[in-house]
Amino acid sequence: MRVMIVEDENIIALELERIAQEAGHQTIGPVSTVEQALAHAHRSDVALVDLNLSDGASGAQLARRLIDRHGVDVIFVTGSPENVGHGIDGALDVISKPFTDERIVSALSRAEARRKDFGGKAAV
Repeated sequence: MRVMIVEDENIIALELERIAQEAGHQTIGPVSTVEQALAHAHRSDVALVDLNLSDGASGAQLARRLIDRHGVDVIFVTGSPENVGHGIDGALDVISKPFTDERIVSALSRAEARRKDFGGKAAV
């Protein structure tokens, strides 16, 4: 599965990349802005998305576009899970920072299974 890392903190982005790669996934990024993420959306199956991006944009707004326009599944990885809110229908999971390898791998496994159930595409 192709996993895009959307995270503005480099050390966290590298950790997410390591976890995804060790779980057998191809990684895209890391990227830290909406523009960068949208440029790579066509190459992505799932995105690990932080709520606060380096361009000041909201990861929640990005998620809506990734889900609706590009069919990319979204898993939030955030230090402020309470700020995700109910406006992000279709997000697969919300993972709090600090996270564990197991929590990320589990969410990616569920995303991969879901994509297989829907013929390789996100279920919206």
